[in-house]
Amino acid sequence: MFHFILGLPWLVVLVRFLLPLPWLLPAKILVAGLLLVASQHLLINRISSGSVFAPEYPRPLIILFTLLFGATVLLAVFQIALDLVSLVVALANGRFPLIPIELRYAMAIAAFGLAAFGVSQAVRVPPVKNIELAIAGLPAEFDGYRLLQLTDLHISRLFPGSWAEEVVARSNLLGVDLIAITGDFIDGSVDNRRADIAPLAKLQARDGVYGIPGNHEYFFGYDEWMKHDESLGVRMLTNRHVVIRRGEAEMVLAGVTDQAAAGSRYPAPDLGAALTGAPAGAPIILLDHQPRMAPRAAEAGIAVQLSGHTHGGMIRGLDLLVARGNNGYVSGLYRVGGMQLYVNNGTGLWPGFALRLGRPSELTVITLRRK
Repeated sequence: MFHFILGLPWLVVLVRFLLPLPWLLPAKILVAGLLLVASQHLLINRISSGSVFAPEYPRPLIILFTLLFGATVLLAVFQIALDLVSLVVALANGRFPLIPIELRYAMAIAAFGLAAFGVSQAVRVPPVKNIELAIAGLPAEFDGYRLLQLTDLHISRLFPGSWAEEVVARSNLLGVDLIAITGDFIDGSVDNRRADIAPLAKLQARDGVYGIPGNHEYFFGYDEWMKHDESLGVRMLTNRHVVIRRGEAEMVLAGVTDQAAAGSRYPAPDLGAALTGAPAGAPIILLDHQPRMAPRAAEAGIAVQLSGHTHGGMIRGLDLLVARGNNGYVSGLYRVGGMQLYVNNGTGLWPGFALRLGRPSELTVITLRRK
């Protein structure tokens, strides 16, 4: 059913766009076949690589499939919009308007152009985004403290070791105090991703590099990935916390596991356990991959929660749908009770639908200020 649904945009394009074109039948069949294959690229992933999330074939082919599938979806949207306008005109005039062939070609050019731009925005090394968060009770020693949030790297054949090298190099140039990686490091097994993720061992920050699992870690061998991430120098905060000190002043960085652990043999997210033993009165920054449980964190007295998972919705407009599955939190800064929640658009993107239009990726430098 899932793969059938992904084929619906192709069906719209076939029936309402390709068939009316004044092309020779073999040309229509060729284009239709190519777009059909692209629309089923997740099925190809499953058959060829064992997972819809981790295609193990060459990066250019992944990009081509993504481009063609994205263009198909956009062209289907444009065609549906054109049909709705035509229906309104027909109701007003008593007959359907004749659609100029030039308009159809313009729609196709726009769809492929937007898809190409969206893919380029998805696979690039992200630019730096700077934000400031004012925190009540932040000790003066931490005023101006800078941390870098990376999230949803999805290191894979689409975001390979060369891409990770550039992300690490740009991150280290920022000279931040701490680096936090809020889940979804990878797509693929340790054996398949070992070389691609290796550059993360070079990340440098004065107070260290910390991480939490995202839902994708549970798809590819959770225990193996937790050990491997630790071996790269990333301290995994699985329902744990650390205390960051500046002289006598203290700040807490806590992390929880992901909600994907529910019903599995792995530890479910436990905020109480993560905060056990934390110094009273110290401001707490929480790392939680998914943002939807932010109200619970606010009730626990968390000052700031950093999340990812949503990819910002990927495409402006689609973010409205993504927000519904994440308690309304999809991109940017939110005030949740007395807590500030920042939902990062993501550093990378999962290879299944790697397009960004209006929701750019980011390397997010967060500067803490006394309120």
